[in-house]
Parts: sequence; structure tokens; C-alpha cells
Amino acid sequence: MSATMQALVKAQASRGLEMQTVPIPSVGPNEVLIKVEKTAICGTDLHIFLWDEWAARTIETPMTIGHEFMGRIAELGPGVVGYEVGQRVSAEGHIVCGMCRNCRAGRPHLCPKTKGIGVNRDGAFAEYVVVPATNLWPIPDEIPSELAAFFDPFGNAAHCALQFDLVGEDVLITGAGPIGIIAAGIAKHVGARHIVISDVNDYRLGLAREMGATRTVNANKESLIDVVHELNIDGFDIGLEMSGNPKAFNDLLACMYHGAHVALLGILPKDTGVDWDTIIFRGLELHGIYGRRMYETWYKMTQMTLTGFPLHKVLTHHLPIDQWAKGFELMEQGACGKVVCDWTGEVST
Repeated sequence: MSATMQALVKAQASRGLEMQTVPIPSVGPNEVLIKVEKTAICGTDLHIFLWDEWAARTIETPMTIGHEFMGRIAELGPGVVGYEVGQRVSAEGHIVCGMCRNCRAGRPHLCPKTKGIGVNRDGAFAEYVVVPATNLWPIPDEIPSELAAFFDPFGNAAHCALQFDLVGEDVLITGAGPIGIIAAGIAKHVGARHIVISDVNDYRLGLAREMGATRTVNANKESLIDVVHELNIDGFDIGLEMSGNPKAFNDLLACMYHGAHVALLGILPKDTGVDWDTIIFRGLELHGIYGRRMYETWYKMTQMTLTGFPLHKVLTHHLPIDQWAKGFELMEQGACGKVVCDWTGEVST
């Protein structure tokens, strides 16, 4: 095996990325080396590409980006058991300390010392990536590789959407990015009644309808309050905030039924104001969502996929890796669902 590989690197503190030749990472104790086959572009990767305020204060350059991927185990480090070379895997992108109170209590998704693959250490937009064996998730043969490549954001959607009981409930989702679109599909899959999703991107609202949304709302053209009246309900039982937009968040709160539950995944600006009277006097329950429950969320999304969940509908572009720039362009324009890049050479232009 060559000692070097190709990797998509954030080389400088400015807009853009570079495909570079870098050393193949070495495997330490309890780690595995994975030969990457598919990688998917995440909104986080786009933030790094654009070099926005979050990226500038979070990312140390140079660094290989990427945390949504699947591949095959190429090498087992000392101490690794239960896996074998050639096995198909994906991996949880959050690496936790294993020693803090939350980790020891079985709540590692709440570890305050979490480090992100492709954010705090070199990532998976490369021919090879090293991850702790404890972060691996085996991929059943029945699940296509291009879908397994974005189990990470599927897990964000599943963690958020399944935070509360959705069966028979009326659900409002603000933000029709890929995670919001998948969340609409999950709500449909588990038996929600009305599933309303709002955004300003008609293309992505169309994808949400394909995934199971019963009503889509372009927030530039329609009012969510009018949709509440149209549906003849007193308000929504479940709110899923996926946009990170302060106006969308406040519009969501205004449409919640008394005692409703709200899960917050979108990252709102620090100075976002809310109508506290609505939250307090309606007795709303708000819950912040970060990442996935390790590893119950992975189990649930694997079983949903194996039993017919239409995850393939949100995959709109499957590109050879040499077209990675086109993928980022599509993401920046919002003209796509999930974009997956192929490292095997099996996908042509």
C-alpha cells in the first residue's frame, strides 16, 4: 500500500478546499484504518468550505474534512476485537472521552469533551481514515453503500424526530434541509398525522413532499398560522426546529398547542430573542438535540432502512470524487438533497 493518499483539505483560513496528497494515517491501539468508498457532504463541511464565523473559531488548518462516510476496514490496530478486515462499516462522528459522568452513565452523546471527526481531527474526505473501533457501525449487506454514507445526518434527524412520541400527532418542522426532509419521512414512517414543513426553498420542499410531508409551506408566501386554521387544529403537538433561523423558530413557537414538545437541532444565533410568554404560559417543553444517541439511534435507523424507509429519495446527487467542487456548489445553492461522492471509481460523470 502506498504511504500517501488523496484527501480534501482545509489548507488555509479562507474560502475553499484543496485536494492534496497527504500521508496515510497510522493506526494506534483500539483504532481501525478504513478504506473510504463513499463520503457525503454535510452542512458542517459547507460551513468549513465557506469559512464563516463558526468555522473561523472552530477549525485549525490544515485539516482533512468530512465525517459522513462508509468504507471497508483495511487494518486493525492493537487490541481491536469483534471486527475483521474487509468488513463494511460507517462510524459515529463524535469521539467521546469515555470517562466523564455522562459517558459512564450511558449518555455519551452528552459528553462535554466530545471531539468531531473532520472538525477537531482529520476526517473522512480521503482515501483512508482512522477512527476508534468503539465508533464503528457495521453496515448490513442489504443497505446500499451510497445510503450508508449519510447515516450520520440520518441519525441527527432520527434523534430529533424520535425525541417525542409522534404517533397520531401533528408535527411542524421548520427548515427543509436534508435533515428536515429526512425528519419529515421519519414522522410519516412512524405514524404522525399532519406533517407540515416550512422553508423558502421550493426545490427542497418538493423533496420533503416526496419523503412524506403532508403539507409544505414556503414561508415567503404563506403564513404558518393560516395553515393551522386550514388544518382545523388548535396547534401542533410536536415542533422540530431544523433551520437555525430566528424568525422560523418564533413562527414555530406561535403555532404550538398548549403542552407541546419542541426539539431544537438548528443552531440559532446567540442573540436570538423569543416570546417567553408563549413558552411559559403554554407550558411548552423544549429539548436541545446534538448528534445521535450512541448507539440506539444507529440501531433504529438501520432497522428503519431495512424495513422500507425511503432514504434513497433524499439522495439527489452521486458524483465521482473528482467532481467534489460541483457538490459543494450544489450545497451552497440549495439545489440538492444529499450529495454523495464516490472514491471507488465505479461512479462516472
